[in-house]
Amino acid sequence: MNPTKSILTGIAALSVFSAGSSTSQIKRIVQKPNIIYILADDLGYGDLSCYGQKKFNTPNIDQLAQKGILFTRHYAGCTVCAPSRSSLMTGLHTGHTPIRGNKGWDPEGQYPIPKNTFTLAELMKQAGYTTGAFGKWGLGFIGTDGDPNKQGFDEFFGFNCQSLAHNYFPAYLWDNDKKVILKGNTGDKLKEYAPKLIHDRALGFIEKNNPNQTGKPFFLFYPTTIPHAELMLPEENMKEFRGKLLPEKVYKGAEPGTAGFRTGSYGTQPESHAAFAAMVTLLDKQVGEVVAKLKELGLDKNTIIIFSSDNGPHLEGGADPDYFDSNGPLKGYKRDLCEGGIRVPMIACWPGKIKAGSETEHVSAFWDVMPTVAEIAGITAPKNLDGISFLPSLTENGIQEKHKTLYWEFHEMDGRQALLRNDWKLVRYHVFTPEKTTTELYNLKKDIAEERNVAAENPELVKEMLEMMKNSRNDSDIFPFRN
Repeated sequence: MNPTKSILTGIAALSVFSAGSSTSQIKRIVQKPNIIYILADDLGYGDLSCYGQKKFNTPNIDQLAQKGILFTRHYAGCTVCAPSRSSLMTGLHTGHTPIRGNKGWDPEGQYPIPKNTFTLAELMKQAGYTTGAFGKWGLGFIGTDGDPNKQGFDEFFGFNCQSLAHNYFPAYLWDNDKKVILKGNTGDKLKEYAPKLIHDRALGFIEKNNPNQTGKPFFLFYPTTIPHAELMLPEENMKEFRGKLLPEKVYKGAEPGTAGFRTGSYGTQPESHAAFAAMVTLLDKQVGEVVAKLKELGLDKNTIIIFSSDNGPHLEGGADPDYFDSNGPLKGYKRDLCEGGIRVPMIACWPGKIKAGSETEHVSAFWDVMPTVAEIAGITAPKNLDGISFLPSLTENGIQEKHKTLYWEFHEMDGRQALLRNDWKLVRYHVFTPEKTTTELYNLKKDIAEERNVAAENPELVKEMLEMMKNSRNDSDIFPFRN
């Protein structure tokens, strides 16, 4: 018998119980693990101390790695928000997933996921989970087919629109289909900090859906807006770093009474370095509070936490990734298909199932999350996904299937494509303008920083990979890719 399957035998079973079952009976029969997926926003590969950050520390996230597993070659779905999240939700890369770009929607939000899309949340519902999403959605306005409540989530709270999620003291947030006006943020007031409001609701979801009381496991999707620009926090968070990360970087942005204030433009920040460190520190604190809540409720032993980021570090709103070495050894930023734009941190912690302090070089991507979670939940994943389960890498049991190739496409900046085959990475820029198109080939094993283009030395390999790239995608009427 496959060792991984034997591990899951006890996990996947969920016994039927009568309406009159006691709490103690429920505790005995609930066996499927709770699943928490925390997604940071624009957090770079080098922005955590367990990945090499030196300017500040992230002890709570580091502890997840110490008690679980750290991935060194995990990739986001894309190099910007919406397509990356679409890839995560569908198990499909950007050559196949329905949302392939940051396309706006009137009156608010981004182009919606089609009605017939099968999402990660719907998979969890089929497996018997209560589902909740807290943070930034960006895959369809309220009432459209992409509404999170129509795509498998029982509860949603946060920003529907990723542009409005630029602002940390917003005019309102969404509670399912209800707009919650934040009176403390009217006029020029900055009183109600969205990441804290969202965090409180996420913790409340865990309490409210405690399987020891409900008899059902939960799936918590926590796509925080931290540390995306704008770089703004309450004073209580800023003071720890003020004056300690010099020379400071001043960013002049939107202010009360100016265009774009609270509607997507980034706010003024005279201490961008202090603000960035404080934001990642707050994120780390909130991760620690999630772990503490699980322990308080006796759920920590039967909950898997996965932590990652939606793409590489940004250069917006005063952000200074070079100062913080946010890319670590990698080249590129958000919107690049170099490693720095798409290789992201990923940590998984599952007491008793994942070996503490382990590390893996297994090559994985966002589209692998759906088949992995399906296997953990004891349900069959849909056919024709681009992803493969990385559960054998998590548990060190069974044979880990490997990708033949990984593919990305980016529809902005004149079109970009990348294909990874073993240690070989093919990158094409200016795809929409043939006379400007560049074709670059790198051997990541020898050249992780992608400094030496060896395309001219390997013409046959380039030809093979170009053909693979061509066959890695299908056409989209909504997101045409002029190739």
